[in-house]
Amino acid sequence: MDRRTLLRVAGLTVLLQAAPACASPFAGTRLVIAAGLPGGVYSRLGSALARAWDAELGLDTAPEVLTTAGSVDNLRRLAAGTADVGISQGDAAADAFTRTAPDDPRALRALARVYDDVLHVVVRAESPATTLDGLRGARVGLGGAESGVIFTARRVLQAAGISPDDDVQPFLLDLGSAADALRSGELDAFFWSGGLPTQTVTDLAIALPIRLLDLSDVLDPVRTAFPVYAPGTVPAGAYPGLTEPVTTLLVRNVLLVTAAMPAEVAAALVRAMFTAQDDLAEVSQALTIDPRAAIGTQPVPLHEGAAQVYRAESTG
Repeated sequence: MDRRTLLRVAGLTVLLQAAPACASPFAGTRLVIAAGLPGGVYSRLGSALARAWDAELGLDTAPEVLTTAGSVDNLRRLAAGTADVGISQGDAAADAFTRTAPDDPRALRALARVYDDVLHVVVRAESPATTLDGLRGARVGLGGAESGVIFTARRVLQAAGISPDDDVQPFLLDLGSAADALRSGELDAFFWSGGLPTQTVTDLAIALPIRLLDLSDVLDPVRTAFPVYAPGTVPAGAYPGLTEPVTTLLVRNVLLVTAAMPAEVAAALVRAMFTAQDDLAEVSQALTIDPRAAIGTQPVPLHEGAAQVYRAESTG
């Protein structure tokens, strides 16, 4: 073997030996993300996270983003092991967490609090209803089946002394369908939990004068029964025709995994999320993802891998 060939073989050997060392330790990790309905914040945030994790972790296979019905559906998929990561409203997540044994590998763990939703109860501007009590006997959209909206709507109505099955005429409709039904006169009101402003509600307000019901009179009973909610305000001008601020409830959203996820994977997902935050900014709600706020996932505990990252952040 001549010197040139010997050098070429030696160089190839070095490359082959170096290749495993250069490969990402997470290259073989497969991720399935339970997101939400197409076009919704969960879906857009799930897709943005998938791109960030694919790039930052050096995955061999890009994460799969599932179209789902929302929070309750996502929690079911996490429990069944058909999703590795899910986004959920904090109230639904807290309920699911309390129904699972702490040592169960399927028990929920949080990676981060990502953003807060604002509860909307939307009516026509000329509606006689000014409070939830005014919805008795009305045709009310409670949210889509297996969504977080229906979970919150039922809780709020019950805390206000209103049966969601007997005191109103309930309809299970997603946001787009509910807005269309209110516009056509087939609904009298609908619940929605989302960021401000929600484009579908903005579009409805342009086409049809609307109001949001003030929830001041039910804040205390709702928060006494369910401390996971916080008081909030929809500011004047948030939607066309909204001339006065409206008191309502805030619902946090959390990024979830299960206790079965290895700590090193959970830590890598959190680090990558913050490293790629500029890329996540295409989803406006992601602008609020901050290490100081992200730890607020109670009562769902942080995954130990995520907690390690936040501890390092606080001492760094």
